[in-house]
Parts: sequence; C-alpha cells; structure tokens
Amino acid sequence: MTDVYAATHRTTATRTRERMHYERDKAHAILDEAFDCAVGFVVDGEPRVLPTLHVRVGETLYLHGSTGGRMALAARGDGIPVCVSVTLLDGLVYGRSQFHHSANYRSVVALGVARPVTDPAEKAEAMRALVEKTGAGRTAESRPPTKQEMAQTGVLALPLAEVSVRARSGGVLDDETDLGLPHWAGVLPIHRVAGPPETAPGVAVPPPAYLPGNPATEWQTPVLLEGRHVRLEPLSPAHAPGMFEALDDEEIWRYIPMPQARTVEDVAADIAEVIRGQWRGDRSGWAQVDPATGTVMGITTFHDVDPDRRTLGIGHTMLGRKWWRSGVNTEAKLLLLERAFDVLGAVKVFWYTDIRNERSQRAIARLGASRDGVIRSQRPRPDGSLRDTVVFAMTADEWPAAAQRLRDRLAAS
Repeated sequence: MTDVYAATHRTTATRTRERMHYERDKAHAILDEAFDCAVGFVVDGEPRVLPTLHVRVGETLYLHGSTGGRMALAARGDGIPVCVSVTLLDGLVYGRSQFHHSANYRSVVALGVARPVTDPAEKAEAMRALVEKTGAGRTAESRPPTKQEMAQTGVLALPLAEVSVRARSGGVLDDETDLGLPHWAGVLPIHRVAGPPETAPGVAVPPPAYLPGNPATEWQTPVLLEGRHVRLEPLSPAHAPGMFEALDDEEIWRYIPMPQARTVEDVAADIAEVIRGQWRGDRSGWAQVDPATGTVMGITTFHDVDPDRRTLGIGHTMLGRKWWRSGVNTEAKLLLLERAFDVLGAVKVFWYTDIRNERSQRAIARLGASRDGVIRSQRPRPDGSLRDTVVFAMTADEWPAAAQRLRDRLAAS
C-alpha cells in the first residue's frame, strides 16, 4: 500500500489543482477529527444526501444508520454507490473585494460502493470503534448493545480506495489593484470547541475526563486526597443530598457571596457550576467527606487556576458547623496546599474572604498565609451591597515552614 491514493477521473481537480491532495495521512487525519459526514446516493433515480456518523478503521470507513433507513435498504445485497463528504471549516477569509472572500477548510471526498456489514464480529467492532471515537474508554463505561439493538442498527462499510483531499489555508489573495482599498481584510479563525458537559438528571458521577474537547490539565483535575480527619473526593452530583444536609445552616452562608442553597437542587446546581469551571479550565472542586463514615461534611475548591503563572486560589469552602474547631479544616487545607505546592509546583496560593468575616481571616492566617491587602467593592453580596475583599497569600518559599506547622498542629490534635 502506497502513501497516497491513486487519482481517478472522478477525483482529479479541474480547477485550483494546488488545493487537491491524495496523501493517506492527510485524509485519515480529517476523517478522524470529524464526527459527522454527508453521504450522497441515488434511490429510485433521485439523489439523496444524508448526514450521519462515521468512523475510520484502517482503510475502511464505517457509516452508521438504521436498518430501516433508505440508505441501508438500498444497500441490501451488493451494496450501494455512495459519495461521502467530510468538511472541517477552519476560517472565513475576508478580501477587500467580494470576489476574493473565501474560506480556509480541510475536506475529504470518498467514492465507492458501500456494502452492508452482516458479519456480527465486524459489526460489533465497527460499533465499538464508533463509541470509542466519542471518548477513548467510553465502551468500558457504557452498556454494550443488545441483540435487538444491533439488529436495528445499520452499518455500511466503504473501502477507502477512491479518495481525495481538498484544502485551503493561508490569508487573503486580493488583486494587486485592490490593495489600496480602505476595507478591512483578513482571516477569522473558526474552531470547533466542545462546551461544558451537561449531566443528565439522576446521574451521580462527574463527567469523565476522556470527553472530547476537555481542556483540563492536572491543575484543573481534582484527584482523591485522603487524610485522617477528612477525605477530599472529586466533586460529583452524588454529593448533593449529603452536602445540602451538612450546609443547611444560615450561619455557614453568612459571608458566602451567593444566596443560600434552599434545596438539594440548589446544591446540585452549585456543584454543576463548579464542574463547568473545571471544563473551562479555571476551577476544580472537592467534597469534604468523613473518612470513617462517608458523611459529606462540606465543599472546597481551587479557583482562578492559572497553570501559566503557576498560581491558584483556595475558596468556596463551606464546612458543616458540627465539624468546626476540629481537625477537618486544617487537614483539608494541608491536603490542598500539598497538592498545589508539592505536586503542581505552584509558586503562590491565595485566598479571598469578606472583610467582615473575621473568623475566616483568623483561620487563613493560622495556615501561615500573609494578608496582602484589600480589594474594595470587589463583588456584590447577595443583599446587593458591595463586598470589600481581603486577600491572603502564601508563596512557595513560605510553604515548607507553614507545612511543618500544620503537620505539628494536626499531630497534636
């Protein structure tokens, strides 16, 4: 097998031939990056174009459908001639003249006869590959199809033999006579970006890290942190009922810059927002759990996570009142600081707190953090007033001494 597909009369460009390519690696990369394709075929003398999902396995392109669909029905027996098109739009090109407006793109056209996949093993492998394309590891974390479901699913196999790639990249190609025109010209890049996952009702586990588009690095990915007084579990919807019970206390919410959660659903929404922050790349969250009983005691997070500057904040910390003045808060902060400084290599960790919350300020100071100053009118409180925020910070140079003091305090407790 050569590194290029052989050009045919159907895949040879009649214009702008410099944009046509036949390299296998280019075609494979586009097919693998795209999740959907358009399939053209003829039924009863009339053209049809259907959007569908695809997956490439070696030199075969598998097309997903229904056994009762037009394409699958027409393909019974010897198969069906098809034209498969995949396009990734990379940018809009704005010329000074309307004629030279264009687009940057990468596209693949594959032609041939798609055959119905009837071998059970091949069909199962194609379906597995399609599911794995949505996230490596997904087949292990989802139920496989039943015999009835497989019978309802149509899969067509198209050999990748007659394939061409067409692509444009670069900037504006205005005529020389238009270069003096006073119109803006340039390229508007376009990227496909996955948004934060939206967990379905009743799902108790957090979104998996393998979802496509997940921008989280080690800095934004919470891991299990275990201590003697507290276990910090990566935040998930399953923590909502226990967290509501632990935090259903007005005193806990007095200085929190958001309204008190009045229902389990309110807590679930707060947890979902933290998880969305993990997806955005600026937060990671934990539930504070009693290691002996599994009781949820509260919540804590990293916020304003900045891997480039190697800084992060610790905040949105709430702990049930029955665990105040115990070793829970001290050990939770020790676990978080160990992760920040010793694992992630942070150069600074900081805290924000309401200027009226003197108890919180004393607790942060006991950790070994220094008061850096006050940000006036930094954010609104739930009552509409503006909060002056006290900023504390601890640097990597200060961490070793602070760590020893915290460990000595825990040992004494």
